[in-house]
Amino acid sequence: MSSSLPSEEPAVAPGAVPESSADNAEAVAASNRAALLAEVAQLPALPGVYRYFDAAGNVLYVGKAKNLKRRVSSYFQKDHGGTRIGVMVHRIARMETTVVRTEAEALLLENNLIKALNPRFNILFRDDKSYPYLQLVSHRFPRMAYYRGAVDKKHRYFGPYPSAWAVKESIQLLQKVFRLRTCEDTVFANRSRPCLLYQIRRCTAPCVGLISDDDYARDVHNAERFLRGEQQELLDQLQRRMMEHAEAFEYEKAAELRNQIQALSRVLQQQSVEANSASSAGKDVDILAVKVQGGRACVNLAMVRGGRHLGDRAHFPAHVEEGAVIGAAEDEGEEGASAAPVQPEVRVLEAFIAQHYLDSAVPPSLVLSHPVDAALIEALSQHAGFKVGAQHQPREQRRIWLEMAQQGAELALARLLAQEGSQRARTIALAEALSLEVQDLDTLRIECFDVSHTAGEATQASCVVFENHQMQSAQYRRFNITGITPGDDYAAMRQVLTRRYGKLAEGVAAGTARMPDVVLVDGGRGQVSMAREVFEELGLDLSLIVGVEKGEGRKVGLEELVFADGRPKVYLGADSAALMLVAQIRDEAHRFAITGMRARRASVRTSGSRLEDIPGVGPKKRARLLQRFGGVRGVAQASIDELASVEGISKDLAEEIYRALH
Repeated sequence: MSSSLPSEEPAVAPGAVPESSADNAEAVAASNRAALLAEVAQLPALPGVYRYFDAAGNVLYVGKAKNLKRRVSSYFQKDHGGTRIGVMVHRIARMETTVVRTEAEALLLENNLIKALNPRFNILFRDDKSYPYLQLVSHRFPRMAYYRGAVDKKHRYFGPYPSAWAVKESIQLLQKVFRLRTCEDTVFANRSRPCLLYQIRRCTAPCVGLISDDDYARDVHNAERFLRGEQQELLDQLQRRMMEHAEAFEYEKAAELRNQIQALSRVLQQQSVEANSASSAGKDVDILAVKVQGGRACVNLAMVRGGRHLGDRAHFPAHVEEGAVIGAAEDEGEEGASAAPVQPEVRVLEAFIAQHYLDSAVPPSLVLSHPVDAALIEALSQHAGFKVGAQHQPREQRRIWLEMAQQGAELALARLLAQEGSQRARTIALAEALSLEVQDLDTLRIECFDVSHTAGEATQASCVVFENHQMQSAQYRRFNITGITPGDDYAAMRQVLTRRYGKLAEGVAAGTARMPDVVLVDGGRGQVSMAREVFEELGLDLSLIVGVEKGEGRKVGLEELVFADGRPKVYLGADSAALMLVAQIRDEAHRFAITGMRARRASVRTSGSRLEDIPGVGPKKRARLLQRFGGVRGVAQASIDELASVEGISKDLAEEIYRALH
């Protein structure tokens, strides 16, 4: 009796891809690349914008071109090896292109897309802070105010200013010279006698009629002229008016103008960085200086408005090295491109100008530390609707301003590099102290939790994130804690950890999500034990949990680290760089928790509503309620009968108020 053995198939090592599968993957990749190259070959020789995407759909790069076909083809015509551009080209899975009419349109579309898509290989400036303005609020007696936000045509705005301090300083100067009001309209409408600002000669008290409409309007007009840079013309006019009053024997009015002239002269003398030459007076100028060093860059923007230097602000872009390398490759692909490579400083400056002035007002003149492409300035002029001039070798006062901006850029960048070096050293020290096995410390992620409340009221937990050697405020989260015994911090910690890692644990098990490298808990063994229970229930790695236990006497520098996996406590030492990083993260978690708790507590104490939001409660009834009960919190604590006992509050209205506040 014969028997046949089944034929043996070649064994495949666990985790290895069978040859047929590998061949199929290579075939698919080759097919996709062929399709991509075919698409490139069909591109038109017109201006436009192109976007590269990887296989996961993430945008890699956004670029513009005078000739789409020539520019895009240049990426695929040679082997870039292991360079940054080679890495990018290897990852390109598909592309999108948009044809436009002019190079200026391409520039604007490119930078709109860069700001919206955050590409991995573009130089990117992030500025989530809008610039403030000095606002003259429309009114019979206009008031000066600090303002940040979208401008409204019914008011007048001066600026933008580089900082809130610059706006407030200008307001103080105008108060000294022109004595315009700064009070809110509600305060202004209810004054019965002059306030302290009138007593110290910072306001002319229009609220109680101590200045006529015409005289106040004249002061407002003079203040506007001062802000527009017409200081000398203003001084001459005030001088003439003073002499006219003196000749008419109106000595009191002449004395008032004399005092105003003296105050204005003192203000102008205090402006040590103001232009002295007539050629620069009355001009609005932005001064831009760039410094590139150590893979980082700084663009320092100084603002001059009306001939007055208002200060500066430093901007630090991301992806500097990637953008510079790919930009150089683009130059090589341009027909007739110059053999001399474009400086990284120029690329950074051009990226800032293109991205910054898309959303911000551009002045008629720019002073630059490096020359930029004339097409960029032309496109900027078209976008602004008026001619924008640019010079990079200024003279006289503008040269002084540029030198100041350059020095500011150098100092700001040196400070950033020192901070990053120190922060990187702290990250390394913590990784060594905790024996973390992280291949790239730039990806080390720490999440820290803290709980805050006031005697159990308005309990809130915070989660802050440390990654890439810095705090990532955009990833912070707050958790409102409910359904626990007031003041039970352990239950609060259980709830926040469960909510944070419950769904994440499912992703980790499926291989689609990643846990942080360290979960930092602000607390000792009790909080760590609670975190351990949560992680055991979710099937997560206990070695991630680290508690920060207060030292003897709760003194700073004596903290110890407590672990959930049974390791002994660790004392890092008061001067330890690792402890400095732990303290920084813990303090940030505490700050974020307590600010959120205070906001929630305020909302809770007013029951999420205000009296003015309740139908039927007008100003008089609201005033009576607040006076009777001592504030909104007292009103919220009052019973319906107590509310109904207030003059003008019916039983039905008392019930409505009670429902609204509970």
